[in-house]
Amino acid sequence: MTDFPILTAIIATPLIGAVVVTMLPSRRPEIIKAVGYGFTIATLGLACWLLADFSTKNIFFQFVENQPWLPGIGSRYIVGVDGISLFMVVATALLMPLSLLASQRYPSQRPKAFTAWFLLLEFSLLGIFLSLDLIMFFVFWEILLVPMYFLIQGWGHERRQYAALKFFLYTAVGSALMLACILVLGFLHQGATGVLTFDYRVLAAWAYHGLSLTTETVLFLGFMIAFAIKLPLVPFHTWLPDAHTEAPTAGSVVLAGVIIKMGAYGFLRFSFELFPHASVNLAPLLLTLGVIGILYGAVVAAMQKNLKRVIAYSSIAHMGFVIVGIFSLTVLGLDGAVFTMLSHPLTTGALFLVVGMLYERRHTYEISEYGGVWRSAPMLTAMFMLAMVAGIGLPGFSGFIGEFLSLVGTFVSRRPWAIAGAIGVIFAAVYMLWAFQRVFMGKPSAITLRMPDVSLREVIVVAPLLALSLFLGLYPKAALDRIEPSVKRTIVNVELKTGFHEKRPAGYSKTTLPKGVTASESIRLGLGGP
Repeated sequence: MTDFPILTAIIATPLIGAVVVTMLPSRRPEIIKAVGYGFTIATLGLACWLLADFSTKNIFFQFVENQPWLPGIGSRYIVGVDGISLFMVVATALLMPLSLLASQRYPSQRPKAFTAWFLLLEFSLLGIFLSLDLIMFFVFWEILLVPMYFLIQGWGHERRQYAALKFFLYTAVGSALMLACILVLGFLHQGATGVLTFDYRVLAAWAYHGLSLTTETVLFLGFMIAFAIKLPLVPFHTWLPDAHTEAPTAGSVVLAGVIIKMGAYGFLRFSFELFPHASVNLAPLLLTLGVIGILYGAVVAAMQKNLKRVIAYSSIAHMGFVIVGIFSLTVLGLDGAVFTMLSHPLTTGALFLVVGMLYERRHTYEISEYGGVWRSAPMLTAMFMLAMVAGIGLPGFSGFIGEFLSLVGTFVSRRPWAIAGAIGVIFAAVYMLWAFQRVFMGKPSAITLRMPDVSLREVIVVAPLLALSLFLGLYPKAALDRIEPSVKRTIVNVELKTGFHEKRPAGYSKTTLPKGVTASESIRLGLGGP
């Protein structure tokens, strides 16, 4: 395993699949589908291999690959994985084959283009979560815009062109700001050291003492806007409901399950390490935006007449919990944030899949067009109910663990924000249960009575997500053992760089580095790899 470039293989497999699909004849959709399934399942197999070989005792980046790429601008091909990015890779690899299977009935027109764009989307997402060079990270960040735009525009619903353009423009504006900040950071490092590099690890080891507080704050805000748009944080959120509503089911699953996690991942990966002083100083601002997102998303979700928009606004509320956990600046809070980033793809992904099944039967998302679905489709009702209670944080499912840890970590350090966020948990139960009641309960219409129940294919698509949510809810240690070492390293590095001290619950010992790892090693050049 040490000699096999596992991370490169994970990134390259869907790209190779996309190229193969473009070479296949359009008149053979069954071969195109088989190739799509084959390459997404192969990527999932590699991700599971990575998960099995990942060390729970190593706080640094693992499986690092470092090769020349663009030497003229100081950029290299550098990939690595730690506990923060590991489960984003696994979640991406899991959702892709399930989403393709759920789209077995995707329009008979252009199945070749659909599969190729979908594989290219997976390639870009995996590159984002594994890149350790800022230019390389930005390239993958931009590549993602293209397949997602064409998936919404080509296979979406009535207002798909408007939603696709809005998604593209919002993200492009944030990306431009982020690129400017990346270039400024690299050139400032060159001016101070004579070396032009965009290696995130090198810049992280230099930036905390090489940047003035003003410069650090300005650069943090530039990155923050790009991440806040993708997350999305209020008031940068308005593209998300439209994109969710108009996207095909597979696009909505990936959008909610993985794409909006890119913003939270960016805060965890880059903001704390590159701009630690600004991260600490501006934590109250981000906490406030996170709490606003929780409450705003819940209130607006309750007012929606479109079932897909209800789930879209619920995603805004869930991402608010992630931001609150991150900027609690505690190990518990960060544990909860990363755990929620793992749990949310399972629960919300399942919800969007079930809603897509409803749409295939009635060709509408309007809540008023349903009612009494349980009479004709009890299994479909049961799947939605399980995904719903998992998403609103019922104990026993993964949603509870993530929200609980985020709120506990915040309560220790930032009590007012934790109390306000906890109110959002109650609101989540209100809007989801009300939507469930209106769609699935009551007296069915004549059309609803003829609605077929789920097929075996549909059960196969949703069951793995619900089973994993239940497993992680009952046994979170399996994930937390891999998440926490990297989270502790992040918190300790912030403390070492800024003098900030994490607040901890009574009885918890001070967060320290593992035995044998010195402070200088933790923030040295490399941060865990050649």
